[in-house]
Amino acid sequence: MRTIPTRLQGPFLIEPAVHGDERGFFCETWRKEWHSRVGIPEAEEFIQDNHSRSSRGVVRGMHFHIGSGVAKLVRCARGQILDVIVDLRRGSPSYGQWEGYELDDRLMRLLYVPVGFAHGFCVLSDTADVIYKQTAYYDPAVERGIAWDDPDIAIEWPLALSELIVSERDRSAPRLSEMAAELPFQYGG
Repeated sequence: MRTIPTRLQGPFLIEPAVHGDERGFFCETWRKEWHSRVGIPEAEEFIQDNHSRSSRGVVRGMHFHIGSGVAKLVRCARGQILDVIVDLRRGSPSYGQWEGYELDDRLMRLLYVPVGFAHGFCVLSDTADVIYKQTAYYDPAVERGIAWDDPDIAIEWPLALSELIVSERDRSAPRLSEMAAELPFQYGG
């Protein structure tokens, strides 16, 4: 297992060892002892696992939780996605900036998304299963989203707009500038 730094301060990629042969593969995708080794704060405890299946062109996001927020550990167990995060931390030098990472079932990389980041993804394969751990239970009262196509953020989605499939909820999400005052996240340096 190795850690791969990202451009935005806080998130990072984890690349686990994948042991494969003609029968298939074996890979550990999570060990609690990784917390300190890879830099996930010890205080964070993953308490809920989620699994979504989507078809090519589906965009899910950009989602986050207000209040105490939620950290996630995301992987693509089947297929391939472009996983995208946006920095929502006031005072951060990268506030409002995005970064994307290809996650797939070949390298089995995981993306650690700390509190203070919006998260979403676009499916690049015919089908993708995305599995993620999170540090808070799902609560629709604190779940929020920003526009997946916010021109101020300018995420470069990897497929043509005509290929993208976006839910009504995500299509109607506000731009970051319209909800910035509601954001509780502060950059810690």
